[in-house]
Amino acid sequence: MLRSLHTKLVMIMVLLILSLMLVVGAFLINSVAAFYLEDFYTQVSDVFKDPRLMHDLETETEGEEDGAAQLDLVLEAYAGELGVNSRNRKLYILDENGECLIAPEGEEAPLELTENLMFALTTGMETGETGDESNLALDYMDVAIPIHRGDNGYVIYILDNKTTADSLTNQMFILIVEALIFGLVISILLSFLLSKTMVIPIQRLTEGAMRLAERDFSRKIEVPSQDEIGVLTETFNDMAGQLQDTLRQVENERNKLDTLFLHMNDGVVAFSREGTVIHSNPAAAQMLLRRINHETTYDQLFGEVASLDQVLAVPDHLEGEMRVRDSFLQLLMAPFDRGQANGGALVVIHDVTQQRKNEEMRREFVANVSHELRTPLTNIHSYAETLTESAGDIPPEMEKKFLGVILNESERMTHIVQDLLTLSRFDSNRDELKLGCFSFGDVVQDLYSAVYMEAQRHGHTLTLDLEPDLPDIVADRERIVQVMMNIVSNSIKYTPDGGHITIAAGRREDRVWLVVDDDGIGIPEEDRPRIFERFYRVDKARSRQSGGTGLGLSIAKEIVDRHQGKLSLMNKQGPGLAVKLELKIEGPSNEAKS
Repeated sequence: MLRSLHTKLVMIMVLLILSLMLVVGAFLINSVAAFYLEDFYTQVSDVFKDPRLMHDLETETEGEEDGAAQLDLVLEAYAGELGVNSRNRKLYILDENGECLIAPEGEEAPLELTENLMFALTTGMETGETGDESNLALDYMDVAIPIHRGDNGYVIYILDNKTTADSLTNQMFILIVEALIFGLVISILLSFLLSKTMVIPIQRLTEGAMRLAERDFSRKIEVPSQDEIGVLTETFNDMAGQLQDTLRQVENERNKLDTLFLHMNDGVVAFSREGTVIHSNPAAAQMLLRRINHETTYDQLFGEVASLDQVLAVPDHLEGEMRVRDSFLQLLMAPFDRGQANGGALVVIHDVTQQRKNEEMRREFVANVSHELRTPLTNIHSYAETLTESAGDIPPEMEKKFLGVILNESERMTHIVQDLLTLSRFDSNRDELKLGCFSFGDVVQDLYSAVYMEAQRHGHTLTLDLEPDLPDIVADRERIVQVMMNIVSNSIKYTPDGGHITIAAGRREDRVWLVVDDDGIGIPEEDRPRIFERFYRVDKARSRQSGGTGLGLSIAKEIVDRHQGKLSLMNKQGPGLAVKLELKIEGPSNEAKS
């Protein structure tokens, strides 16, 4: 109850009125007492400043026997001005020894020696000074006036017991208490009204804030006035609208981030400072080949790469790498919300398996190129050196043979360089297709005629099987012929003498196809996925003997891919190999023509 703003405002008003009345009451009471005290001393001082009175008091009459009685007789005329009434304010006359000579009627007790009285009896008698020191804390007021009358010394002592001042103070106190009670009643009533005026809008603001906390933006708070609370209410309504828009934008951004997080290729796993999983995306589970839930710990996943304490202590991030079966995973580990209780570590997983394979392929490619070029260069150098050192001593037939070897090796190097340049142009997209329309059946027929004699030299049986009415196609005729010649040449080259080779062609829907089928040595099943890789050869020694570089099928595959066609190995029963080429009749689409 005391925590409510309404009660606090009422209590503040009550304490304010109470404090104010107490301060005012104390001030008034002290002021009245001080005024009465000052009035007493002023009144006595004014009376005894009268020269006639002082003359009468100090002049001894002729034949005077009792000076104290004469003083009393003189002072009776001034009793009214002095306020002496024998009840509250009394008059005493003492001799210089302090003995009370004249006292009010009924006063028998010895007179108490006050500071003012002692001063007048001692110092005052010698100097004539009056004992009139005032003290608000005392319950009486007094003044002692030394008088020299003839040869005798007297002290006129006036004592006021403050009964009148105390009575006035009590009346004042009663009035202050009554005013305090009345003021408290009024202040409580006014504070209730004032607090209601202030608290009701604040209660509405509180209810509105609670609705905002529950994301309820359906209602606005009414503005009952144009004062500061009204301005605050309008500002709160504006803030609620802006907060609604901000939350909507944040929700949209969070949905975008959640979608990106769920569908990104890189894996992401967030850990708390204790090492438990806070969040992870599906890519991380796929890369690590295990389920990841809130019971999974950092040590179980990445403890072998780096400890969690190391990750939390680094200023920026740590990099590591791990292998999961045949995959190479690159890890980027970094802390987040450093120093906060809800901080932790974030691990981003990037699959670099293909990069590792590409690096291995590049290293193998460089090694293969170096090896392929070194072999003919070595032969050329050896035969040329032999011709140089034995000039004139070698028979013409032998010299001609050596020169033939040099020529063949240089041609082999030329083919390697040309093939490499062709692949380089393909990789850099600088080799444009020269598209044209031509008869697919005529190209296949020309191919058959071109390789027929070569097949005959090896004793092969070459068969041509063409479907009738093959359509014209749109393609780069020179490149397509190059692909076909490569496929058929490989069949002739790698089929033992006396083999059988069939060239078949036809149409299927919007494509034409060519199949070269032989009964040669074939390709083992484990080597088939890599047959189109650069410099890859199943039998390297035999390939070199036949003049192969391992680039022919790679170039053929690049050409077919640029035509948006398909070059593949077919499954067949028995020995040998069947290679199938498929091309679009209408040619490649616009984005693949360059």
